[in-house]
Amino acid sequence: MTPASTTHSVDASTQSRALQLALAGLLGLFIIGFMGFSHIEAVHNAGHDYRHSMAFPCH
Repeated sequence: MTPASTTHSVDASTQSRALQLALAGLLGLFIIGFMGFSHIEAVHNAGHDYRHSMAFPCH
């Protein structure tokens, strides 16, 4: 009852959503994991300030 193009569109939308979620998760891990635990003071402070601006608890 549904055309093949509609099914293809839904599959592409689902894949796009999954890719967006994966990239957002990787960005979050980078900001919290790399920047938050960096020994380079400027990088750590930038990550710390970013967490505060997003209301993420870090203390």
